[in-house]
Amino acid sequence: MRYSELIETYDKIESISGRLQKTQYVSELLKTVKDEDIEEVMLLIQGRIFPQWDSRTIGIASQLVLKSLAIATGFSSSEIEAIWRQNIDLGNTAEELIKKKKQVTLFSEPLTVRKVFDNLRKAAEAESQGSVDKKIQLIAELLTSASPKEAKYIIRTTLEELRIGLGEGTIRDAIAWSVCNAELKEGEVINELNNTAEWISAVAHAYERLNDFAKTIKTARKGIEELKGISLIPNIPVKVMLFQKAESIEDGLKIVGAPCAIEYKYDGFRVQIHKDREITIFTRRLENVTKQFPDVVNAAKQVKADSFILDAEVVGISEGKYLAFQNISTRIKRKYDIEAIIKKFPVEVNVFDILYLDGKSLIDLPFNERRKHIEGIIPKIKGTIQPSEQQIASTPEEVEKFYKTSLSAGNEGIMMKNLTSVYQPGARVGFGMKIKPTMETLEVVIVGAEWGEGKRAEWLSSFILAVKDENDNLVEIGRMGTGLKEKPEEGFSFKEMTELLKPIITEDRGREVRVTPNIIIEVDYEEIQQSPTYSSGFALRFPRFVKLREDRSTDDIASISDIRNMYYKQRGRNNQIF
Repeated sequence: MRYSELIETYDKIESISGRLQKTQYVSELLKTVKDEDIEEVMLLIQGRIFPQWDSRTIGIASQLVLKSLAIATGFSSSEIEAIWRQNIDLGNTAEELIKKKKQVTLFSEPLTVRKVFDNLRKAAEAESQGSVDKKIQLIAELLTSASPKEAKYIIRTTLEELRIGLGEGTIRDAIAWSVCNAELKEGEVINELNNTAEWISAVAHAYERLNDFAKTIKTARKGIEELKGISLIPNIPVKVMLFQKAESIEDGLKIVGAPCAIEYKYDGFRVQIHKDREITIFTRRLENVTKQFPDVVNAAKQVKADSFILDAEVVGISEGKYLAFQNISTRIKRKYDIEAIIKKFPVEVNVFDILYLDGKSLIDLPFNERRKHIEGIIPKIKGTIQPSEQQIASTPEEVEKFYKTSLSAGNEGIMMKNLTSVYQPGARVGFGMKIKPTMETLEVVIVGAEWGEGKRAEWLSSFILAVKDENDNLVEIGRMGTGLKEKPEEGFSFKEMTELLKPIITEDRGREVRVTPNIIIEVDYEEIQQSPTYSSGFALRFPRFVKLREDRSTDDIASISDIRNMYYKQRGRNNQIF
């Protein structure tokens, strides 16, 4: 399949916002793709060359891309950077450069999807001596044969920033449309609507279990009964079920019903533990972190079953107290000195759900039955592995007592769960609610920002936040990208914030800028964490814009002393600075 055919679909999708029309364009493409090309197409249309659950990335920085563009076009790095600053988007820069390129290619062949995919894979996997030059040459080879439009999307894919506004739901529905011949006319789906809905449901069922669009469409082409018969497969990760935050205990009981299960909400990181012939550990983002957590693998060996898929929380422990998340989070990307980290920060695995056991999927069983399976196979080995702490409660008073116990143990809060609910991968469906303390807002100053992507490319959309230290110097405490609106009529917008910051930009670093610290804002957040990433030594977790404080100056913003006091008060835990 020619790469230009895929590019035509990219271009159509990027130019529209309507989901139905995007679905139609993708379904039309899929009808033309043969099985031998389907894996590459399904990954590339997501802007990927590895499955989501594969921890590998392309890993090519913009500076390497600039060198590839220089080789392919004959322009100098400084000329390319000047055009990049004007375009902001490096993909658009590549398109413009290829149109004007000084090098003329005499014997180039049309690019195929397979050629683009293979070169990007080779570039991603190059690790030997001279690998940087090899990466540059592999990208340059594609650009030399590319049309301007092809160059645009090659670069965006290389940087893992495709940005065509194509969500998983659209791809899922497009698969269904492509096999049941649904069409779009005058804004409506036609051709046996009930049949289309049945196909969409069957595709969703299969994708939830396979987590792979290529396998899903290949199965769909065999028929709807094949889709309905798909089950979970150990060592292929499943999207985790997500939970909403309740406004209060009473609110949580109203949603999940009484009696309900209440469990500790641990301050660790969520993992999915698979076992078939071997044990594999995935994060909630479906990254394979088995090598980073041999202690979790050893804990999973204590499970009394031949095969399983467990949903669990890995928590750092010290002297019987649970540690904050960041004490173990650094292990996710770590490649070396794992054993030293294990000794410094041992972990405990708390299993709170089970999806698969000894050849059978359990996700359609009620939660209380799934819990019985957990208690039957998970040993209670404190400090190693155990079922999550749980009790059944019917009244607000019972829940409140358990909630306070959980907080005093150093946990984030509690989970409230419906006893008869199924496991719904990737969804927030009200089967469970989380209860966490409400943190007070903070006033901080913006010291930098980053230009957005896609439809936000003309705005600054991620903002670097700072507070004061003991000497009134500004120290960074996190980045904020939520709470602002896309339309001014909905509230204070990204555009308005950009207009405030542009005149006070002091340094242009390409995508990132630094600004005079004049703009004070109020933010809320989930919690304060210790962090080596920011100069304050702390980080706001999920900061969100509340309002602009035009009546405030840097004299009024929060101090590092305020942050430190709030950190130690937020939970009863054995806090450690690392």
